Amino acid sequence: MGHIIVVGNEKGGSGKSTTAMHIGTALSRLGHSVGAIDLDLRQQSMGRYLENRAAHARRQGLELPSPIRAHLPPAPETSDPDAQPDDHRLHAALQALADCEFVLIDCPGSHTRLSQLAHALADTLVTPLNDSFVDFDLLARIDPDSGKVLGPSIYAEMVWNARQARARAQMPPIDWLVLRNRLGAQAMHNKRKVGSALGDLARRIGFRVAPGFGERVIFRELFPRGLTLLDLRDVGGESMSLSNVAARQELRDLIAELRLPGVSVTF
Repeated sequence: MGHIIVVGNEKGGSGKSTTAMHIGTALSRLGHSVGAIDLDLRQQSMGRYLENRAAHARRQGLELPSPIRAHLPPAPETSDPDAQPDDHRLHAALQALADCEFVLIDCPGSHTRLSQLAHALADTLVTPLNDSFVDFDLLARIDPDSGKVLGPSIYAEMVWNARQARARAQMPPIDWLVLRNRLGAQAMHNKRKVGSALGDLARRIGFRVAPGFGERVIFRELFPRGLTLLDLRDVGGESMSLSNVAARQELRDLIAELRLPGVSVTF
């Protein structure tokens, strides 16, 4: 199996699918074979993104480097009350991508069996987080007066369980990267407090912190065509504004910060 990258967070609206799509497309553009699995069975944001991309490429006659998508098969029929059908479904999807160098799994913004399985399989875990204490609460409980971290919260506990499962299976530890999305341009008081709390928590439970993507209209405009920041120069008709150039630099920094095996950032 290739290197598995899981994009996960139990809160919607943190930019998981946008982050996953840009990571997958960036690796594809760098010449790596990339597989993709969308575990959000209801919303399917990354799946829709890939469908939009393929449709736009057909309409425009373009060759757009893209991840290869594998669908989850239907749950197998069984009379065994202890059976875990989702285990078989995810295994089958992974087998379909066995020749890929990287497999990217986009998790739903909720706690599911499939999400649990994916986290335990993650070689690299990417957790996009809006830069606020609303999102931070999924990682840890915090004292409202002192700002001190009191202990891990629900999502951090799930990651801990995934780490324990990997340890029992004698698998390498997860490299966990928390992305601070929608960072404010100025050093506001809340931004400093969130950063301090994340730094404290990172030392306690073991993850790395990196800047993610800023709040930019361009991400919402690209989705209907399935495009990413790296496609703008190729498709034509898009002006490379200073905001777009800054967003490309954010993506370049993210790919470098992932520290993936055999990946050299050249875009």
